[in-house]
Amino acid sequence: MKVILYLAMSVNGYIAKENNETPWSDEIWKSYYKTAKKFKAIVLGSITYEIMKANDEFNKIGNPFTVVVTSKEFVNNSNFTFVKSPKEALKILNEKGFSNALIVGGGKLNASFMKEKLIDEIYLDIEPLIFGKGVKLFYDENFESKLILLKISKLSKDIIQLHYKIKE
Repeated sequence: MKVILYLAMSVNGYIAKENNETPWSDEIWKSYYKTAKKFKAIVLGSITYEIMKANDEFNKIGNPFTVVVTSKEFVNNSNFTFVKSPKEALKILNEKGFSNALIVGGGKLNASFMKEKLIDEIYLDIEPLIFGKGVKLFYDENFESKLILLKISKLSKDIIQLHYKIKE
């Protein structure tokens, strides 16, 4: 299974403000919706799940099958499955026949997938903003990965997208 991490972030590496606000531009949101709609399965953490549910984001991206990695207790339904670990998330997706999945945050989830070497590629949309505090792209964990830059795209005059492959 191919696992792709896709996030928008500030120039200094934050994926949200301290209060989980994501003040991204229309270009960033357009890029996110376009990418997410290509995937039939996404994986996210419980905070991202709650935010997306409150803002009807699942509908905006075509209601993909969603796996939420969380320690909280939720009830599974036909479109949402709740698991305790990244490996369990991928096991469920493999069992359901998905060939790829999009990881869409947050920082703890991103770090847990990276620490277990479960991500194949990373897309980062870089918004020209700097937050003093916020949610880091990767929560503080002890891991290291080398990347190969595949492509740099301009989403607008001031916004770029970086596409990396994880070097094995």
